[in-house]
Amino acid sequence: MRVFLTCLLALGLATSPAMAGDDTKKVSNDTAKTAPAKTASDSNKNASTESTPAVEAELQQMRDLLKAQSDQLEQQRAALQIEQQKVQALEERLSATAPSAAAPSAPPPSVAVPAVEYHAGNSASSATMAPVGAQSGITAAPDQTGPESIRYKGISITPGGFVAAETAYRQHATGSDINTPFNSIPYPDVALGHLTENAFTARQSRLSLLAQSRIGSAKLSGYYEADWLGTGVTSNNRQSNSYVFRQRILYGQAAFDNGWSFTGGQQWSLATEDRKGIENRQEAIPLTIDPQYSVGFTWARQYGFRVVKTFDNKFTLGFAVEAPQATVGGRGFSLVTTTTVGTAAVTTSGNTFIDSPGSGAGLYNFSDTTGYTVNKSPDLIFKATADPGWGHYEIYGILSEFRSRVYPCGVVGTNANDTAPPMTPTTIPCPVDGSTAPSSLGVFDDSRTGGGLGFAVRVPLGTKKVEFALQGAGGDGIGRYGSAQLPDLTFRPDGTVSLIRTAHGLGELEFHPTSKLDIYAYYGGEYAWRSAYQGYDSITITKTPAIPATMTSTAIPATTTTAFKINQIGGYGSPFANNSGCSTETAPTNQLTPSGGGTCAGDTRFIWEATLGFWHKLYQGPMGGLRWGIQYSYLTRTGWAGDNNVSGATSGNSPKATENMILTSFRYYIP
Repeated sequence: MRVFLTCLLALGLATSPAMAGDDTKKVSNDTAKTAPAKTASDSNKNASTESTPAVEAELQQMRDLLKAQSDQLEQQRAALQIEQQKVQALEERLSATAPSAAAPSAPPPSVAVPAVEYHAGNSASSATMAPVGAQSGITAAPDQTGPESIRYKGISITPGGFVAAETAYRQHATGSDINTPFNSIPYPDVALGHLTENAFTARQSRLSLLAQSRIGSAKLSGYYEADWLGTGVTSNNRQSNSYVFRQRILYGQAAFDNGWSFTGGQQWSLATEDRKGIENRQEAIPLTIDPQYSVGFTWARQYGFRVVKTFDNKFTLGFAVEAPQATVGGRGFSLVTTTTVGTAAVTTSGNTFIDSPGSGAGLYNFSDTTGYTVNKSPDLIFKATADPGWGHYEIYGILSEFRSRVYPCGVVGTNANDTAPPMTPTTIPCPVDGSTAPSSLGVFDDSRTGGGLGFAVRVPLGTKKVEFALQGAGGDGIGRYGSAQLPDLTFRPDGTVSLIRTAHGLGELEFHPTSKLDIYAYYGGEYAWRSAYQGYDSITITKTPAIPATMTSTAIPATTTTAFKINQIGGYGSPFANNSGCSTETAPTNQLTPSGGGTCAGDTRFIWEATLGFWHKLYQGPMGGLRWGIQYSYLTRTGWAGDNNVSGATSGNSPKATENMILTSFRYYIP
């Protein structure tokens, strides 16, 4: 545009002298026409007296005209300079606000195209084309592509995403879509695991929107990313396959030229590896088709507010406050169960809780049985990264607080008051007042501090076509930050929290032989230590209502029977756990409910996954991206051994599950 304006104004300058000459000639001719005719004698007579004033007048008139033209030229030069400054300022503003590429897990390279700027504020809004620079340096023809971003009131808005047609084959069915529940691949006792599984889905299709602007030294950004991999209460596969539009990422950011940035919203956890520094939308996500990614990968997408400081683009520090969530594992917890025969009335009483069910009125999912955490504080994450010029390195720490509410008198009872009490009654009294009815006497809050450390290394091997990466993390109560979702904690017999120690790691090898082909190989594993105890109490109370007398039978009085199981085993990975049914398939409940298996604790000790796959770009250009890929994975899940507390047993039964998976994807990426 600057070249066009310069040429236009230069043409005006070139034609101005000619116009000035024509005007001079016209003035002279007009003067000649208006002068009265004179005879030769008159001319000779007055030549000496009239020639000098006439010439002087004409010369003065020409001088005035030339001065006017000179002033006009000077004004044109000043106007040209102002227009050049405006064009330069416009280009600098567009260059400063040009959006960076916002990419999903396997993004196509961005292609530069003109940006359309919409001027609002009146009914005759106009649209002007302004070139925007991009990473590739290629400017596509406007008549072929249209804008890369839309300019609206000083904001650059860039759409993105892809449409996906995908399949997932699993040798042992898990009842899942494209997302694989690694920690739930079935043991041999699960009926569903004896069938293969094929999922056909478009639900990983994704939409994104990036908005960017600049105010002084601050670059302002807002980013939204969503897909359909969520489940509403009424979602199903019967007819419309109407699954919810899921919020993946939604945040706002202010990044300053001095290296400080502030980001708030739902985003990838600060613990997730970055490719350079600590930058949003630059996370090093595995290239897998599986949206659960790979076993051993550290990640979460949750609310977070982070502060980041970058030093010379080589060293970065970050701190984040993120949303907490406690995940519970194990079994055998202390419990009182009361059943009334002939009715559906079954009540239970425990001695602790840490999560609560969602409230539909509060816009939480009330059908999610895992519940929502009521921890007293958020997770705190600290991170440092280095980019010295060869490779990327990072270390981080996670600090988590867990709080449960403990009821010392929640699991109490006696059989001394039964209809037929034993000669030696069994009693578990309340430690506060000796009562035997469950109550909230002596209730208190139990708090535990957990956390862990992690690292990541990513380096090129030989050339930039081969990249090797290694990451890992370990600690107490950080199981949910691993892709397999091992539990954070279990409970002791008295109801207090016991954090489970876990560790996970992932090795990655990515090969980019050409610009159109990406090949990847991953191996990752996650391990959970035992957190087992003995001393749990289980009380079962059975009540039979009174039956009044009839004409053919006498009245039957009400009865109460109390059974005790004292000093039982429980927790996570107990060596005395009952794994006797881990290999025995049982009959289904009905035609719609396959058996979940026999008696099998099966707490996961170690799970690992090996993955090999590729992505091939069929087309990548100003019209978007077209690509396809195939992923193969092999998983093994091994549970902690348990001997069912059999006296003299030398070893327990350790259950094992395996899974072969093949996933395919065909995607069109928005340009």
